[in-house]
Amino acid sequence: MATPIYIIEEQRLRRNLTLIADVAAKADIEIILAFKAFALWKTFPIFREYIHATTASSLSEARLAYEEFGAPAHTFSPAYTDGEIDEIICCSSHLTFNSLSQYDRYHERAKDVSIGLRVNPEYSEVGTLLYNPCAPGTRFGVTADKLPEQLPEDIEGFHCHCHCESGADVFQRTLVHIEEKFAKWFPQLKWINFGGGHLMTRKDYDVELLISMMQDFHRRYPWLKVILEPGSAFAWQTGPLVSHVVDIVEDKGIRTAVLDVSFTCHMPDCLEMPYFPEVRGAEHVEEQMSAAHTYRLGGNSCLSGDFMASWRFPQELKVGDEVIFEDMIHYTTVKTNTFNGITHPAIGMLHSDGKLEILREFGFEDYKNRMD
Repeated sequence: MATPIYIIEEQRLRRNLTLIADVAAKADIEIILAFKAFALWKTFPIFREYIHATTASSLSEARLAYEEFGAPAHTFSPAYTDGEIDEIICCSSHLTFNSLSQYDRYHERAKDVSIGLRVNPEYSEVGTLLYNPCAPGTRFGVTADKLPEQLPEDIEGFHCHCHCESGADVFQRTLVHIEEKFAKWFPQLKWINFGGGHLMTRKDYDVELLISMMQDFHRRYPWLKVILEPGSAFAWQTGPLVSHVVDIVEDKGIRTAVLDVSFTCHMPDCLEMPYFPEVRGAEHVEEQMSAAHTYRLGGNSCLSGDFMASWRFPQELKVGDEVIFEDMIHYTTVKTNTFNGITHPAIGMLHSDGKLEILREFGFEDYKNRMD
């Protein structure tokens, strides 16, 4: 293929959806798709075979849920605004407020939806501060000491997000803190949303522990509906970003394979998280540029730091060779940008019958229209 492309593989997607639907049934919980990690709406017909709702964090995501997924969203935003709140409500079944002041300002306008409040248990095992929603000074959620003994009558649920690609054992430890902080309010609620970050489709995830935990939770609080809203779990390991070498440059003994994609534009989490992506057929190594067939991989933007190091390939790279970055569908596809006017990779779906369907291609008009 001549152009860079994200390829989502239907067979792998259905594998994840089957597992998630099975967990939801056995644990008697609802698992919904978080758009912040995956929003390729042309795949929604497949999703609707397995799940029935989604979660949004903005007006655009709420509209996507309502108009393209075909069901109102479970919506949370750190801060609703006067100009958007009414349209968000029209597109939502659940509306979670991040603070008591936001609740006071808007709850009267949300009489036709189920209202929730985001709470902060002040505990999270997420190590990267950029992704830790419970870090000291967080802007997310209300701590237990700020809640009234008797909640307002129209608050029906709590929302609590503490995880990032975490295991069931982390959730088990976190749940202890959530119950210690907030269980006394549970009799006043109808539902609790334990947020995202539950990476149940990862190979080493203890699915049976998650199911047993939720079954035990139901025995303790049988009136509470439980909701999980992972994003990564749905699209985990469902497809790569295929790029190509366009040049090989060398400076001070450091060889860089310049690609027709960009880390800062097309794989921003690699620089933000940061993490080293898996490159098909190559081994990630320390900075041993003298080793044979070892390269930095460089993006094609003007950002000096648009590169990652280093990978050893089985043979010398040459212009035109494919470089395939594995697992580049979740988060990556929703966080891309058109910095520098660099052409966005196409998006395709590899169907179960082996046929590749191009869902979207991008060009100058996409860049131009964003600047309009």
